[in-house]
This record gives sequence, C-alpha cells and structure tokens, in this order.
Amino acid sequence: MKTPTFFHRVRGTLVLSAFLLLTLGLAVQGAFSTRARIADTFAAQSQIVQAQLDLEEMLRLQIDEENSVRGFTSTRDPFYKDQYAAAVAGFDMKAAQVRVALQGQHLAPAIRTLDAYVAVQTNWRSRIAGPLLANPARDIVAIDKENKAFSDVEARAGSQISDTLAQANDRLGKSSQEEVNSGAWARAFWLALFGLLAVLFNGFRSRLVGELEEERTTTEILQRAFRSEAAPLPHCEVGSAYLSASSHLAVGGDVFDVYRLSDTLALVFIADVSGKGVDAAVLTAFIKFTIRGIALRRRDPGAMLAEFNTAFAQTVENPYLFVSMFVGILDTETKQFRYASAGHDSAFVRLAAGNVVQMAVTGPVLGVMEEPFETKIIFLEDGDTVVLTTDGLTEARRRTGEQLHEEGAMELIAQSSGQPQLLADELVAKVKALGGNQMRDDLAILAIRVRDGVAVDENA
Repeated sequence: MKTPTFFHRVRGTLVLSAFLLLTLGLAVQGAFSTRARIADTFAAQSQIVQAQLDLEEMLRLQIDEENSVRGFTSTRDPFYKDQYAAAVAGFDMKAAQVRVALQGQHLAPAIRTLDAYVAVQTNWRSRIAGPLLANPARDIVAIDKENKAFSDVEARAGSQISDTLAQANDRLGKSSQEEVNSGAWARAFWLALFGLLAVLFNGFRSRLVGELEEERTTTEILQRAFRSEAAPLPHCEVGSAYLSASSHLAVGGDVFDVYRLSDTLALVFIADVSGKGVDAAVLTAFIKFTIRGIALRRRDPGAMLAEFNTAFAQTVENPYLFVSMFVGILDTETKQFRYASAGHDSAFVRLAAGNVVQMAVTGPVLGVMEEPFETKIIFLEDGDTVVLTTDGLTEARRRTGEQLHEEGAMELIAQSSGQPQLLADELVAKVKALGGNQMRDDLAILAIRVRDGVAVDENA
C-alpha cells in the first residue's frame, strides 16, 4: 500500500479548495442572479401598483368631468367649465400613464380595453358634455339616460383593467416567491443568512401588521364618529341602513341622524355629499355635528338649512363640493313634522294605508348659491312612516337598464315591510339585487314610523 505523498495531499487539497471555491462562486453568482430577477419583479410590481393608482385617479377625474357638467347645467356658472377642462386634461394624462404601464407589462388585452374606455369617454364628451356645455337647456332627462349608459360601459372597462392589473401583480408576487424558494434550495449554505433576513423581515412584517392593525382600530373608532346614528324615540319605531359604494369602507358620502332635542322633539336629517370614500366621510362628520349644533338653537328647518349653507361655504374650501340635505323636526307627542329640503328629492311618507307620497323640495342644494329655504308642515297619523333615502335608491337601475327614479323608489317602499328596520333592510337587499350585488353609489335609508302608545327602550 502506498503512503500518500505531499504532492497528493496538496493536489487533493487544491482540488477540494477549487471545488469549494467553484461551488461558492456558483452560489454567489446564483445569489446575484436571483437578486436581479427579484429586483426586476419588484420594479414591475411597483409599476403595476402605480398604474392602479393612476387608474383610480382617472376614474375620479371621469366623475369630476360628469360633476362639472352637472354643475354647469344646474347653475350656468362658467367656473364649472374651467373645472371640466382641468378634469379632461387630467384624465387624458392619467390614461396615457396607465397605457405606458400596460405596454411595459405587455398586457395587450388591457391596452385594448383602455383604448376602448378612452374612446367611450371621448364619445361622451362629444355627445353629452359638449352639447350640454354649449346649451345647458337641452332635454336633460334624455341626455341623462344616455349619460348613464356611457357610465356603465366605462365602469365595466375600468373594472376589467383593474382586475387585469391585480392578476398581473399576483403573478409577479408568486414568481418572486418561487425565485426565493428555488434560490434557497440551490444555495443551502446561505440558509443561515437567508434565515436571519427572514427573521428580520418577519419582525418588520409583524411590526407593520401591528401598526396596520392599530391604524385599522383607530379608523374604526373614527368611523363610529362619522357613522350615521338613529336614536330611539318615544311613540316611534326607527329603522336604518347604510351601504357604502366603497366595499372596504363602513362610511361614505351619505349621512343621516336622529337626535333627541327634548322629551318630545327630535332632529331628523339625511344628507348626500357629492363625493365618496374617506374624504366624503370626514365632511359628513362636519355636517352631522354642525346640524346638531344649529338645531339646539333653532327649531325652524328652513332657517337651519340657511345657516348651515353659510357655514358650509365659509368652512369647506373645496368649491366643487355640494350637499343635498333634508332636515326635519318631529314632535313625537303631536306627530307634527316640520321639514325643509335642500335639493333632496328622496324623501317620502308611507301612509298607514300603504300608499306612498313624496315630500317636496323647498330649496336648492347647499354649497352652490345663497337662497332661502321654505319650511313645510305635515301632520302624521298613527302608522305613517317617514322614509328618507339618498340617491343610491332613486338612481338604482332596473334589469332593463332604466333608473328607478322617484316613482320606482316609491313602488319599492310600498312593496316593502311596514316595520321600519325590515323596510330599510329590504330596500338595501332589493337595490343590491338590481345592481348584481354591486353599488355605484352610497345608499343611506332612515325610516321612522309614528305609533300611538309605542313603548321604546331608551337604552336600546
């Protein structure tokens, strides 16, 4: 048996060292290659996220265009024309940015959908916006129907693009995870470092989740302050429902309130802000508590609306916002109901006999002009139900595509349960069913039935 010589030992050591160095070199090269691929994936995801944000802004600007046209047709104020021009320019810019992102991700179907969306919006400008801005006295009803058709097509296109971006983002996320996993298997000796990074990442993620949970809790607390309220009233049954068009939010641009002013008097109001989401919710909190403050000093609904209109104009800096509002003072003892309506036509009384009547508008929407508001008085009978809603009900569409309008809303109210809470819940269910379980607008419903001798739990 031969004894290994120094040469053999050196050669074996060199071969082993070379093998280890080669393995290390391949591992390091693989690590850098994996890092580069993951970086590319993250960059692509960032581009998609930015495209999603740009798409949301584009949808908002589309709404701004529509609101500007509506504002001009309502007021003839040339300010809304300037607002419309700014919204058009912003929409076109955002559309171009989204298109660049879609091209970067090679999402050809989404590009075609976006081009079709932009073409529909361009067609809307020429067929709807242009004629109305040139002649605001045109047949608004007929044009409004055509406008809704455009809105439906654009909503579907926007949803398709958003879904495509979300799917692409998911694919990239899965691809990134697969790269990390395959790299871990191929370079086992990096496991310790990878594990350390994973621990650090998990710690950061846990801290981030904790912060997000704390923020969510804080948001829920704030939402409770913004949410509509319906206090129990003597000799009355109260029911309410609220459904936000933003499914992830419990608040939106609609608000109602039932607030006890004395043993027999109650403030009842509902309002609809020209907006959606958290920004609108913050404004609804201002509306709710401002109206409460005014109601503690005044008992005339028309005067309350006039005072609020002044406060609104002086407090809210956004000139594009306006509010439709219905305010009433209910005497639960005598059943006298004094009310005023600032452009809010979704206010009804369901009589004990079952038929439904609409309460008249007594003044313009708030935040547009300084006008007086008339106060009207009605006397409710035993079993009558005041039903206040926002335009999420009247603008809901039948299966034929036609809006319910006030007549359709009154039919649904007449067909619903006589018990206020069941009535509110049934109306929400019917609107969701008509819209395919999707909401284009926030919906708030407040129903108050007056009854002789009804015992109400004050702590309910």
